[in-house]
Amino acid sequence: MADSDSQQTTQYLSFTLDEEIFAVDVARVREILEFRGTTRIPQVPDYLRGVINLRGSVVPVVDLRLLFGLSATQSTINTCVIVLEINVENDTVIAGALADSVREVLELEPAEIEAAPRLGTRLNTDFIKGMGKRNDQFLMLLDIDRVFGDEAVGVIRQTGSAPQQHHHPCRR
Repeated sequence: MADSDSQQTTQYLSFTLDEEIFAVDVARVREILEFRGTTRIPQVPDYLRGVINLRGSVVPVVDLRLLFGLSATQSTINTCVIVLEINVENDTVIAGALADSVREVLELEPAEIEAAPRLGTRLNTDFIKGMGKRNDQFLMLLDIDRVFGDEAVGVIRQTGSAPQQHHHPCRR
């Protein structure tokens, strides 16, 4: 490989929300779980669907559809929880994100990624890292740290903070 080919190819996990395709950097994905429901927590925003028990750790689960202003995720056979590592203020927070379905892991080169569209001042698109294109379909590449903004991370820390402070020997 020549030195000019030093641009890095990145792997993304693609998934669907309301028939749109989104993707996150695979390096931020811990695992993918079948959605079997959550334990509800009172007095939290609607987008926080509740918590799940992941090998003894409390993991908050966020409904990305609600976070993005869509209708709530309806549980189907394909609904899953993508367990993610979110970087916040030099700390890593673990949270689950509901997705309608997971599609595939794909590789994108920098040349295949376009800048996020600017849609005016009413819509905040800061959480979109860019737009990828595969087989004539666009996918929105998410900046997962920005998706879970300050408010969401604050709520997630409150609901899942105690178990996250312990270092479990089974952590990958």
